[in-house]
Amino acid sequence: MSLLKFSVSGKSANATKFVAKSRQFEIVIDEPPALGGADEAANPVEYLLASYAGCLNVVGHIVAAEQKLDLKGLEIAIEGEIDPARLFGQKTEARAGYQGLEVKLIPDTDASQERLALWLAEVEKRCPINDNLSSQTPVEISVETQPLVVKAA
Repeated sequence: MSLLKFSVSGKSANATKFVAKSRQFEIVIDEPPALGGADEAANPVEYLLASYAGCLNVVGHIVAAEQKLDLKGLEIAIEGEIDPARLFGQKTEARAGYQGLEVKLIPDTDASQERLALWLAEVEKRCPINDNLSSQTPVEISVETQPLVVKAA
């Protein structure tokens, strides 16, 4: 199977607000007032959690269908804590990102605990966001001196 490429590009509207485009969708990112924003949208770390939950939902349903598990619905709750010290330039040993994440999947199904354990193991293996968060992903960041050309959808 060939690789799938996804991309996002955008521009800052101000110091805390960023407007991104992905395919035909606009994604607005802002910070809460406590972090200097106008609270016009979720912030980047909240979008990370939403992205993770969305991916677990898709993969959870795919795997359930393959395993003939009657999944009527799926609730997902994810939370984590971030120490803001590094973000604000303070000396700290704490990492900038989440210290850890607690993920709760609440499937609406009559499946046994044994079947749910097999389902969960497969979901964890196959969820791309889970893979990105639990394994080191190579990232290359560069500074460009020319404006980016945003492709029309």
